[in-house]
Amino acid sequence: MRELKIFSGRANLPLSQKICEFLNLDLGSCKFQTFPDGEFHCKIEDVRGRDVFLVQPTCPPVNDNLMELLILIDTCRRASAERITAVIPYFGYARQDRKDEGRVPITAKLVANLITRAGADRVLAMDLHAAQIQGFFDVPVDHLYAGAVLTGYFRNKFKNPDDLVIVSPDEGSIKRAVGHAKRLGGKLAIIDKRRLGAETTKQENIIGGPVEGKIALMFDDMISTGGSICGAAELLKSKGAREIHVGASHGVFAGQALEKLAKAPVDSVVVTDSIPLAAEIDHPKIVRLTVASLLGEAIRRIHQHKSISGIFADEPIVNS
Repeated sequence: MRELKIFSGRANLPLSQKICEFLNLDLGSCKFQTFPDGEFHCKIEDVRGRDVFLVQPTCPPVNDNLMELLILIDTCRRASAERITAVIPYFGYARQDRKDEGRVPITAKLVANLITRAGADRVLAMDLHAAQIQGFFDVPVDHLYAGAVLTGYFRNKFKNPDDLVIVSPDEGSIKRAVGHAKRLGGKLAIIDKRRLGAETTKQENIIGGPVEGKIALMFDDMISTGGSICGAAELLKSKGAREIHVGASHGVFAGQALEKLAKAPVDSVVVTDSIPLAAEIDHPKIVRLTVASLLGEAIRRIHQHKSISGIFADEPIVNS
């Protein structure tokens, strides 16, 4: 492991430090500076011939964190690093992955091109909004899932599968909900969500279940504005759900999301530390789990040229 070096941008320094603790490594020295006109500058320690991993989620402020990642990659490339892996726990612009109307960009592809052209040799990402984004990169992409971390938490919290109903908040999350149902047991339910506008949705019906008297566990890849989750929770409560808990890989919490969640009939919101929460946030419903060991083990395996899929090989499956 002596040729392995991990650096962190400023987007999520605590997660980078936890990853280094897991790997028993020191975090690489990297000095960032923001000039008065807003330009970024960085200087790193010697990385000549090293296998370098750069940890930087492109979470809000998205453009600043993305630019910082690009500068880090270019710095390492010009410093003669042997290999550069961009570790992106949260990939911003992922929802702009297709042309859903005329004269709009596919910004997820543009960002992939920028990262590749900056000099990244490979990418390690977690819970991309759409799996096809892996194909947007012209370098190898290792795609991790935080589902095992979330499943482990809920399995310890709720012992009886007969009490559970696993809920997909929309049709796009059905595959994710099916996976959690296999691991946790319980019945499967799907929310029929209708999009009324760019930021407005309406939850019409519940398919499957039943949910009456059950503990509803709702899973999604991210919570952004919270509108869909809160609408789904209201519908589940109206149908008699006993408790409602939400699990998501990425807690973006944009706009008034935290205020919406505080008022919604949700008992807890479980997210990972792929995105840092502001230090002043002390929300009674939010539970944070770390993905440092998941990312750390993936980094170790990439460095040692071992299979990433082996991380999930021993994950237990519960047949409902």
